Amino acid sequence: MAQEKFFLGRQPILDRNQQIIGFELLFRSAESVNFAMISDSFQASASVIINALTDFGTREILGRHKGFFNVDMEMLMSDSLELLPRDQVVIELLETINVCDEVIGRCRKLKEQGFTIALDDHEYDPAFETLYGVTDIVKVDILQTPPETIRETLRQLKSRPIALLAEKVETAEQYAFCVAEGFDLFQGYYFAHPVILKQKRVDIAQLTLTKLLEQVIREADLREIEETFKENPNLTYNLLRLVNSVAIGLREHIKTLRHALMVLGLQQLKRWIVLALYASKGDQGVSNPLLEIAAARGKLMELLVKKQPAAHLTADFSDRAFMTGILSMVDCLFEVSMEEMVQQLNLDSDIRLALLKREGVLGAILQLTEIIEQVDFRSANELMSRTNLTPDHLLEAQLETFNWSSSLTDMV
Repeated sequence: MAQEKFFLGRQPILDRNQQIIGFELLFRSAESVNFAMISDSFQASASVIINALTDFGTREILGRHKGFFNVDMEMLMSDSLELLPRDQVVIELLETINVCDEVIGRCRKLKEQGFTIALDDHEYDPAFETLYGVTDIVKVDILQTPPETIRETLRQLKSRPIALLAEKVETAEQYAFCVAEGFDLFQGYYFAHPVILKQKRVDIAQLTLTKLLEQVIREADLREIEETFKENPNLTYNLLRLVNSVAIGLREHIKTLRHALMVLGLQQLKRWIVLALYASKGDQGVSNPLLEIAAARGKLMELLVKKQPAAHLTADFSDRAFMTGILSMVDCLFEVSMEEMVQQLNLDSDIRLALLKREGVLGAILQLTEIIEQVDFRSANELMSRTNLTPDHLLEAQLETFNWSSSLTDMV
């Protein structure tokens, strides 16, 4: 397993409150992503998942969330499944599996052991009636399934103790349709695609945070930064709580604003201001899915550039990579154009180039993090060759990032 090179992708799954409850895990061999899929590819992929989860640990990959992954008939019948932590794994049966007594019996046994059973890319079929009795989640591909078929599936299954999951939800309009039709769970990046109709009114706390970010970036005097904090006591309290809650290697808790500014330093303060921007969005606070994805982007970029020769050009290159990643979703946060947000901040030219045009070293690393989120492994291979990174570099950075972002969202 240590010699196998593979890509790891995670696609978020949210509930009706837009809280992330799990990730679909997708693994592909780095050597085979550029070739046509073969008949046993899903079995091979599932075997890699088993190895990865048992070797690295589900807590490292998933944090507090559940993990969804696909199995074919051969993998479903394998005893290897029972090695996995039953309270955190969702076994997702591919649509290629035919319903028979053997499958129903196996699913019933797995459910009795505590596993969650899901049906992938499913449309209601009377032939599945017995299997529905042991199924916990049904996934519906809303892009490939006609609306009338979606409604019939929901009508037949809604009265049962089954959670209905809409997958490939990419726009706010699709999300609104799925909510109205009665879906319980959603998979896709609809919440990361801004719908810009007009300038959104930004509240005072967010304006203050944006002002603070600009001050820190240009390395303003500490007294000027402290005065800006004092203009909004609630923001000061929230930021202190945020800093105290996150493991940042400090030996003591932050007690006052001046203490925080002096102990953290401008680089760490800059990071937590951006995190506070995301955490201030609505009532979700640090559970905002934008925060989790933006923070993971920033951390992954920071770790990846440390493996590049370009990282040694300046001492703060990895910090600029972190800022690039975390700012890459600020347009989604404020629902305004990226050009407008970048114009308000005194950013270095390489960060501006990366955010606006996806160009330069930072732009290439940002592209890589985005396509990994989209599970586009073919493009990932091409980008890694351009950025002198390997699948091993990427996997190592991803695992460290998952641990870090889990600690962030576990804050109280």
